[in-house]
Amino acid sequence: MSPREQLSFIEIEISTLVWEGHTNPEIARLLGTSEQVIKNHLRCIFDKLGVWSRLELALYVASHGGRRWALRLPATTDRDRLAVAPAAEISV
Repeated sequence: MSPREQLSFIEIEISTLVWEGHTNPEIARLLGTSEQVIKNHLRCIFDKLGVWSRLELALYVASHGGRRWALRLPATTDRDRLAVAPAAEISV
């Protein structure tokens, strides 16, 4: 199993958002969660991909196809279980 195949849907989405240059608070707002949850996901992503920083993560995603990398989801993902409201629907 490749490192990318070990990532959940949300981890792939977070990795792609990091590659796009979003900060942790921005990612948290986009996904409707807390910054601490994003940090926890990033720690797991770093471990699974063997990277040490956001820069290394962004370079990893870029070297594996950027946005196309995120579109190649495995047949079975936890996407259906992910209950995240779109950013436009989040009320403050």
